[in-house]
Amino acid sequence: MPPLVSAVNFEVDGAAGNAIACRLITPSKDAHGLIVFVHGGGWAFCSRGTHEHAARVLAVAANAHILTFDYRLAPEHPYPAGLDDCAAVWNAVLVGEGPLRELEGPRAIAGDSAGANLALALMLRLIEAGATLPDAGLLFYGVYDDNFQSRSYVDCADGPGLTRAKMMRYWDLYTPDKSDRESPFVSPLKAEDAALLKLPPLYLNAAAIDPLRSDTANFVHRLSVLGRHDRYRLFPGVVHGFMQMNSVLAEARTAARRRPTPFGICGQIESHLNRVKRR
Repeated sequence: MPPLVSAVNFEVDGAAGNAIACRLITPSKDAHGLIVFVHGGGWAFCSRGTHEHAARVLAVAANAHILTFDYRLAPEHPYPAGLDDCAAVWNAVLVGEGPLRELEGPRAIAGDSAGANLALALMLRLIEAGATLPDAGLLFYGVYDDNFQSRSYVDCADGPGLTRAKMMRYWDLYTPDKSDRESPFVSPLKAEDAALLKLPPLYLNAAAIDPLRSDTANFVHRLSVLGRHDRYRLFPGVVHGFMQMNSVLAEARTAARRRPTPFGICGQIESHLNRVKRR
């Protein structure tokens, strides 16, 4: 674990009367700004504990405070429970609850995999409500659509690691009512252009050997067509969840510090991957 100056545990009240366990980690005495980090795990697994190492790496790389928390998980708590908890935590940031009161600087929201889905969905929900948005979004190999026939779902149907069957199961756990998947708060790729244009600046990354690769590529393409200038990096040779593999994978240890690449270059890499697969 990267060392910290401090780690403070506290709770935030959820909309359903539930207590949301939170942890504010501070990497240095001169840390500035806050990143709210939403952990992944198919909306049904993992916790702030499983993602502690990744959160610390991000904290050190950004020299920012990181707020992690345990939202309610499916199938016991399907959509929108987890998203409601994310909204409660974001509201706690805005009003400065507990140890968040003294923090200064920009505020961003980040997430990996299903956590990236929740982070993006939260921003879209804030836009619809006319509420205060984060200053930036950091979205790592996220899930943004329920299209199981995309290029990468076909390429990586059987893994390694994450598979199409596993993703279909996670979707069923989170949205047993399949009509929910038409909402942009579940499938952000289905959001209206007007909402996407109101998003704060985004950084997105994707893993090349990942059923979700096309989710990010397709989302970035939509943003680019709209004239946005968000940043995107595709990491070749790695699988879904690679930023969790810090102890064995050098790419994971450097991903939080890597500079993003303009979309055009990553689009060329995506096209190359498709051509190689067809051969």
